Amino acid sequence: MTSSEASRTQAHLAIRPDWLARRREAIIEPDLPIIDPHHHLWDRPGNRYLLPEILDDLASGHDVRATVFIEARSMYRADGPEELRSLGETEFVNGIAAMSASGAYGPARVAAAIVGHVDLRLGARAAGLLEAHLQVSGGRFRGIRQSSPYHPDPRAQGSSVSAPPGLLADANFRAGFACLRPLGLTFDAWMYHTQLGELADLARAFPDQPIVLDHIGGALGIGPYAGKRDEVFRDWSAAMRTLAQCPNVHVKLGGLGMPLTGFDFGTRAEPPSSEELAGAWRPYFATCVEAFGAARCMVESNFPVDKGMFSYPVMWNAFKRFAAGCSADEKTALFSGTAARFYRLSLP
Repeated sequence: MTSSEASRTQAHLAIRPDWLARRREAIIEPDLPIIDPHHHLWDRPGNRYLLPEILDDLASGHDVRATVFIEARSMYRADGPEELRSLGETEFVNGIAAMSASGAYGPARVAAAIVGHVDLRLGARAAGLLEAHLQVSGGRFRGIRQSSPYHPDPRAQGSSVSAPPGLLADANFRAGFACLRPLGLTFDAWMYHTQLGELADLARAFPDQPIVLDHIGGALGIGPYAGKRDEVFRDWSAAMRTLAQCPNVHVKLGGLGMPLTGFDFGTRAEPPSSEELAGAWRPYFATCVEAFGAARCMVESNFPVDKGMFSYPVMWNAFKRFAAGCSADEKTALFSGTAARFYRLSLP
């Protein structure tokens, strides 16, 4: 494990199993099929999330049929050319996915789809690296994430990844980005709400490229944005409505357990209830569903990152409370349909 991997845990709340266990709830709609389209797998100091840990969460009582692994710069190859080292992560996750696919660990298919990492600033050379990930993935590789969070104020840099400014407009990046569509690959975008205009510009430049925005677009609530939730919400919602005009862009509803959001549930004496979470998240989720439509929205766990603030069963209960007013078709889209279509998955 590298020192850079260890440093990435600093932006996440510590997971306290005893604290989480103090909140028990009956499972809402236990028969609703779910695809969890965003989780990580890693082994870091004091923070292990491998097959046993995710299986423990999947055993919560919700009907999670399949999951999608999203890159986390985990288990990179220790040597060889730098640009090839991310293949180690795809190989590592594919091994876990193959174990799960054996059926020996239950019916859910962990990492049925894999989203890895390639630095698209390599330009046209990125095509060969993308093909290499496809070759080592057992047919599970679906796309990449190249995170782009940047803010000039260091107090607002709440992500464990810091990108250079203007990454999505970089000519080399766009040359690499153009390699995705011919290979049938998707793009996961991660940034702060102050950068959403940059993603809209990219989406308009590549209208046929499927893109999904992670974590509702990173609405900040720390540093210069602390205590300004209404102001941030106004700016965020306007930017999201503009982005929604790009039909190739989808959005993941979740990621609000990260400290950068400014929510303080993880610091309270008692873990939050699903009613509390649903109430806090409803304005964000409702805005996304209204702007994008349920057919371009998918709820995500972002585990284990968000696990420092709430448990897996309580989180899905909160999502279901929000979706209680949705139609049956909308609910299916939010919990499985959109993810299945975007990542080309069959619902087991």
